[in-house]
Amino acid sequence: MPGFFFSHNNMTELNGKEDCKPAEGKADKKKQKAFGADLKSYLKCMVPHIESGIKTSNSRNVMLSAEEVIQWSQSLEKLLASQSGQGVFREFLKSEFSEENIEFWLACEDYKKTKSDHLHGKAERIYEEFVQSDAIKQINIDYQMREATAKKAQDPTHSSFDEAQKTVYVLMERDSYPRFLKSKSYLNLLNQLQTNTSK
Repeated sequence: MPGFFFSHNNMTELNGKEDCKPAEGKADKKKQKAFGADLKSYLKCMVPHIESGIKTSNSRNVMLSAEEVIQWSQSLEKLLASQSGQGVFREFLKSEFSEENIEFWLACEDYKKTKSDHLHGKAERIYEEFVQSDAIKQINIDYQMREATAKKAQDPTHSSFDEAQKTVYVLMERDSYPRFLKSKSYLNLLNQLQTNTSK
């Protein structure tokens, strides 16, 4: 949670002894009201997702619309096509201890765009991190696919991880994605955005 910062003047107003007594003049009341409004709008800016329980992984302030969030419910493909969607879905998967699925899927997407002379290094990293049997973020694929992927990773091409990526995608689509759409994090975010739109 970020710290709260107040200007020196506002701090002296808060700490001043006179403010412990009820405000007598209209000017004092106005000052207090203005400070309260400033603080309220400041808090709204600083913690936009506190009600939804969602942290956007992106540090830039991405403005989300209710329409975009509704589109996420149309397909996993539409959800993953959105940068914000990826971040929100990743947070949900973290809560279910299965974020390795989206991390592997994103690593594969990045791998496909890799220049041929860098394929070997990236293939090795992906294999070690997600595929090998004692990988830190081991993905849920069967033994045959693990072996086949290991062979392809040794002599890498841009499609070395395609089969494993497809399997993980289907797993997310059938398992995590429907739960995500029913989750509090998704429904609260959607509700919050729709409420903001109707104001």
